[in-house]
Amino acid sequence: MQLRRDPITQSWVNLEDEEENLAQRQDAACPLCPGQEGSSLQTLYEYPGGGSSWQVRVTPHLRPIYRIEGDPQRRAEGIYDKMRSLGAHEVVVENPSHDLQLSRLTDENVAQVLRAYIARVNDLKKDRRFRYVTVFRNHGALAGGEFEHSHSEITATPFVPRRVGYELRSSFRYYEVKERCLICDIAGQEVAQKTRIVEQLDPFVAFCPFAARVPYETWLLSLRHHSSFEEDLSVWDEQLRFARLLKSVLLRIEAVAPTYHLVLHTSPNLGAKFQSTGIWRTLADDYHWHVEILPIIPSKGKSYALKEVYYNSLLPEIAAQGLRDVRI
Repeated sequence: MQLRRDPITQSWVNLEDEEENLAQRQDAACPLCPGQEGSSLQTLYEYPGGGSSWQVRVTPHLRPIYRIEGDPQRRAEGIYDKMRSLGAHEVVVENPSHDLQLSRLTDENVAQVLRAYIARVNDLKKDRRFRYVTVFRNHGALAGGEFEHSHSEITATPFVPRRVGYELRSSFRYYEVKERCLICDIAGQEVAQKTRIVEQLDPFVAFCPFAARVPYETWLLSLRHHSSFEEDLSVWDEQLRFARLLKSVLLRIEAVAPTYHLVLHTSPNLGAKFQSTGIWRTLADDYHWHVEILPIIPSKGKSYALKEVYYNSLLPEIAAQGLRDVRI
């Protein structure tokens, strides 16, 4: 594996070397089910710990796209930049049952999954080689889910993903002018208008964004300002409350879309080897963590050639109403 940077968009692309691109046999037994613990290299996190009957378990990915050993080995090839595919790639096994999805767990069990996220993000941010750590969930085959067993994934990278970089710059510029958090202001307006709100469970809210990229796109966040998910949800009561909202929103989305992407947007790793730039000076005040859920629905509308210009056939106001109307 190697990472190459697009000099125009500044995005990093993970490329697999041809000699590494070998078909790998998938064992008949699910590698995430209890009894298959020996198929993974090690246990990184487990709840309850130290016993044979775990509820949540985190392991290295069986086929990682990032490798944790060594240094980035950043180098040039003419005007181009590339480096080793350095990072971490982990699997969060959300529960022992092969057929039980995250949305069907109890509130307490979902909160334990959130607690696993927090523990692993905090641990990975101690590594100064990693500039960004995130959690994502590809639910269903169309979303690229690799295992049928309910799971999430965590990655740590030596770069900040491009979309997060856009958010960081926009949040910084907004704060420079108004001395307020951009996403706090967005959330405040959504709560006041109510038309795009899916559900609210103070201090958390879920809404369809004003310029939704896909039908039923939904954001979840705290109305209380904080740049870091793992710090904001550091206590059990907060984890349990957010878990209750997340579970409810997932049930609503699964009623209209069988598959989706879920991605956590949290603050970058400020302990990493960042170049000194002014954009990080006010990050604690200007950035706001949030979770983005993008359902995958077969398009009934027009295609659009420019990937960064989205076409959405469903107004977010109508999408939010449809999600509110779902009986769960």
